[in-house]
Amino acid sequence: MQGRGLIQVYTGDGKGKTTASLGLALRAAGHGYKTIVIQFMKGKIDYGELKAQKLLDPYLKIVQAGGPHFIKRGSPSAEDIRMAHQGIAAADEAFSGDAYDIVVLDELNVAVDFGLITVEEAVGLVRRKPECTELIITGRYAKKEILELADLVTEMREIKHYYSKGVQARDGIEK
Repeated sequence: MQGRGLIQVYTGDGKGKTTASLGLALRAAGHGYKTIVIQFMKGKIDYGELKAQKLLDPYLKIVQAGGPHFIKRGSPSAEDIRMAHQGIAAADEAFSGDAYDIVVLDELNVAVDFGLITVEEAVGLVRRKPECTELIITGRYAKKEILELADLVTEMREIKHYYSKGVQARDGIEK
């Protein structure tokens, strides 16, 4: 990366936060930059980006730090908390070397809101970001402490969504 890496947050109730971060990773790969995406609360679901990482190797790596099930807000299982902390460890490992130019913490905001990670743990992680690393944080419910550390905050706002008409998640579009 050239110069200082910034902190970007994509939040809000609208569609497109993870998609935007993956688009950034694709653009970065075109310039020879390497990105790691750590997906909190996601695992063992056949997301298209998991297939795409094989095509973008060595420029994109995805690490899942979650299970294939939904988590009840405010009462996560010990296993869900353990997996989220594996995500923190993966981010710290990515920060410790020079293998990645960009680190994406996908759904970190939701992991905090659901009680898998404390806001203090999330803030500590953000503050450990190396100066030259670009950091992208996604997910609804971004806490003010995270927003205050950000250089850019984009809020995706739902105005209209086809889910309300019964359209289910589609391969290659939502997953």
